[in-house]
Amino acid sequence: MNRRQFAAASIAATAAMSAAPPRCQMGVATTCYLSYWRPRDMQEFLEHCIDMGAGGVQSQIPADIPKHRARREQAGLFYESMLPLSGDIVGGIRKSKEAGAVAARLGALSGRRYESFATMDEWKKFVDEARTKIAIAAKAAEAEKFPLALENHKDWTREDALALMKEFGGEYFGILLDTGNNISLLDETQELVEKLAPYALSTHLKDMGWQEHPDGFEMSEVPFGEGQLDMKRIIDTIRRARPNTKMTLEMITRNPLVVPCLTEKYWVTMPDRPASTLAKTLRTVRTDKPRQPLPRMDSLSPEERLRLEDDNVKWCLNVARERYGL
Repeated sequence: MNRRQFAAASIAATAAMSAAPPRCQMGVATTCYLSYWRPRDMQEFLEHCIDMGAGGVQSQIPADIPKHRARREQAGLFYESMLPLSGDIVGGIRKSKEAGAVAARLGALSGRRYESFATMDEWKKFVDEARTKIAIAAKAAEAEKFPLALENHKDWTREDALALMKEFGGEYFGILLDTGNNISLLDETQELVEKLAPYALSTHLKDMGWQEHPDGFEMSEVPFGEGQLDMKRIIDTIRRARPNTKMTLEMITRNPLVVPCLTEKYWVTMPDRPASTLAKTLRTVRTDKPRQPLPRMDSLSPEERLRLEDDNVKWCLNVARERYGL
């Protein structure tokens, strides 16, 4: 069944029911709308997620915490906050608690390792500074008994993330397991999930597609079921390891990202990664081809981009509920 047939079947099934379909258990992160809507009002974002049938929201701490919490709890959604790794981490935790958050997302790097650092010394400086902040956050999480989840955000390889978890991980400090980011660092997703799932206190679920590029390969988030990841297996793996961890969607609608793994600069901060890792990734890219070319936004009007961004999120919620047991 293709996407159009599935959508038609779902619409028909919904129309045949007197009540609305059950709410999806999966939450939606504001970063699903990173490209075009870019929501700033967290109350507006919450209302949109309620209307879509999402099971939760992951967002910045709302301006009006009591109003946001009351509406969210009335609608039955969970909440995860997004906090900066720098700054007043204890204050952020306490505001997250006030808002009723079950966990908070942290990120050490907002960019991409292979684009952000020109030398190994720059990378080492970043790592030293990040480790200091992570140590502070881990101690605060334990003291406040509140889960903090550090995202694998195109910064830490699988080995890096595991080492951080072995050193700092605990009941209240773990990983936000993003199912797509580490493809850009040449980590195979299912292997990554199996290794990191025991530490997963939060998630960013995304299906991914990839295709060849002269400098390496391109990759894109794509709607559930249209990519090359086994999302049902990934979700089941996380659930077995961490039954209480919330599942949250991060479907980013944008042009494909180039992973320039055949250029010298890409390897500046990863000189010790084995050649077999590159070979395995490129073999996968060349043999596991997308059903259709990765989507590009350039030919769409601003209105069409906004609509597609929202449609992709709604599609993923529908598939997660109908096919993935969420």
